Amino acid sequence: MPNRPRTEPHSPLTRGLLARAALGGALMGLANLVPGISGGTMLVATGVYTRFIDAVSDATRLRLSRDTILVLGAIIGAAIVAIGGLAGLISLALAEFRWGMYSLFIGLTLGGVPILWRMAKPLSPSAIAGVVGGIAVMIALVLFQSAGAGGSASEANWAALTLAGMAGASAMILPGISGAYLLLILGQYENIISVVKDTVKAAAAADIGGVFDGAGTLIPVGLGVVLGVAIVGNALRFVLHRYEKTTIGFLLGLLIAAPAGLYPFKEGVPPAVGETFEGETLTEESLAEIDPKDWPERSFTPGIGHLAGASGLIVAGVLLTLAVGRLGKEDSEDPADASAG
Repeated sequence: MPNRPRTEPHSPLTRGLLARAALGGALMGLANLVPGISGGTMLVATGVYTRFIDAVSDATRLRLSRDTILVLGAIIGAAIVAIGGLAGLISLALAEFRWGMYSLFIGLTLGGVPILWRMAKPLSPSAIAGVVGGIAVMIALVLFQSAGAGGSASEANWAALTLAGMAGASAMILPGISGAYLLLILGQYENIISVVKDTVKAAAAADIGGVFDGAGTLIPVGLGVVLGVAIVGNALRFVLHRYEKTTIGFLLGLLIAAPAGLYPFKEGVPPAVGETFEGETLTEESLAEIDPKDWPERSFTPGIGHLAGASGLIVAGVLLTLAVGRLGKEDSEDPADASAG
């Protein structure tokens, strides 16, 4: 039997709630820059998740109100500022400190498990089935990635970028699923984050040509994001209100299995002159133009320092996500969000 729809009214929109919405939006933006941490989980953690989903659903059905506009403006505006400001730093860290960043991603991911666990309790048979289904789906995605099915940046086209934007946006608003992680699996993550970084730099330097070059990627991705949020936002509102435990169980399964695709101990291997890279034979000139983040990866045997550092970063990631979770738990002003968290 489906769960009964929630009937708790939203609390009045206060300055404190708007501040938490802005904080949740900033954390959601940061979360969607890195594979592993869920933007939706950050909104759950700050206590504004169900209000955000309801606002998205109302906006896409043109049921606009002052509260809807303010909530979406605070969350989305803060997310855009966070993404634009930190895309370059995240891109650099992925190129120079890959194993450390992926260790941190694993911790950030696992830190979201207690949040969704609280939402799923008490575990019913339907919730358990959802957990099993979520684990199976995530393992299938990891195997898909391992088989090399994801496209490279050179293969990206408008259709692929629009689909990537839809997938990333869908995951962005689902607690427990990382939009950046899904883009990584689809082979579009590093391409998109690199274009965001370059476009921000071009805009800051008033380089109109550079901005137009970035627009060729960002426009289809943006279109996909709008479609993904509209479609998934309305579907999620329905299933969360009608089949809450099964849906949360599925999201929990996805989250539990997500670290399987984030093995940290890999390093970039610089290509050499004469080798074929993305369909072209490399010369000294073309070799110098390859960004280190685009080098092929290989696994390496970690030393004691790697293992200790990775363990510390995993713990730090778990604690960071749990700390944000405490923020939402201790300062919840919305009865609907309190029941979700």
